[in-house]
Amino acid sequence: MMYVILVAGFILLIKGADFFVEGSSGVAKQLKVPSFIIGMTIVAMGTSLPETAVSVSASLAEKNDLSISNALGSNIFNLMIVAGVCALLCVIPVSKETLFRDIPLSVIAAGVLLFMGISGNGLSHLDGAVLLVLFVIFLLLMIRSAMKARHEVSDEDEYKILPAWQSALYIIGGITAIAFGGKMVVDGASDVARSFGMSDNLIGMTIVALGTSLPELVTSIVAAGKKELDMALGNVIGSNIFNIFFVLGIAAVISPMGFTNENCIDTAVLIAFSLLVMVFCLSKKQLARLHGIAMVMLYAGYTVYLFVR
Repeated sequence: MMYVILVAGFILLIKGADFFVEGSSGVAKQLKVPSFIIGMTIVAMGTSLPETAVSVSASLAEKNDLSISNALGSNIFNLMIVAGVCALLCVIPVSKETLFRDIPLSVIAAGVLLFMGISGNGLSHLDGAVLLVLFVIFLLLMIRSAMKARHEVSDEDEYKILPAWQSALYIIGGITAIAFGGKMVVDGASDVARSFGMSDNLIGMTIVALGTSLPELVTSIVAAGKKELDMALGNVIGSNIFNIFFVLGIAAVISPMGFTNENCIDTAVLIAFSLLVMVFCLSKKQLARLHGIAMVMLYAGYTVYLFVR
């Protein structure tokens, strides 16, 4: 029964995120927002709603190990697998803004999390509030960029304009499915962890992280397949920033969370992987197929480490 609950929860999360993105993107199209900004904000937040639902549900259930490990595991998966697989499908050009603003922002977000975790042995209510303030600043920065770039978007943008009622229905239905799916995933994952003697941290870094990152994976692969490469990379970077500033911020505001040595290692690995991807991008201002192979292999190696540590 626990496996049925877990799978059903993942299905609700994925379909809920899909409906939310569809509805939100229809609204964004009417506002003529560039695809990369949409990827960094609307789509990133939409595809990160499963992480939000799981981490908030876990925080409410006082399963804080699952909250932190889910966010960290999802970020590492997003960066190394989602971006890596997209690079395998086609070479991804990296803009100057992405290289010198957005990727460094994701590194800074992880660095802030590591500092808070080490200095206070966890995330307090105040730490959560600070993370939420940083999220608002990030959002305002993206809105400013969107306003500057609106003239670059033509009327023939990639998004189909949905009627207002349909967009609203998709958004409300998506959020509802995500809320129920998040609770089911937390309950199912906790039961699976207990049955196999696995820690909440391990299952959060692997099974739950992979499941809640499926929307990012699907969205980015579809975007790469349609040659909307700005959307693919923007989705990954935006989701990673969102997961730290908003997801962990709101979870910490609800319930303070301890920060274990394993969490410190995972955050440090996320920073190291982010810097490595940045180095890859510096070479020719792109992520090539060779980079994608290296990223996928590094993630596979890290997953092995998670199971043996």
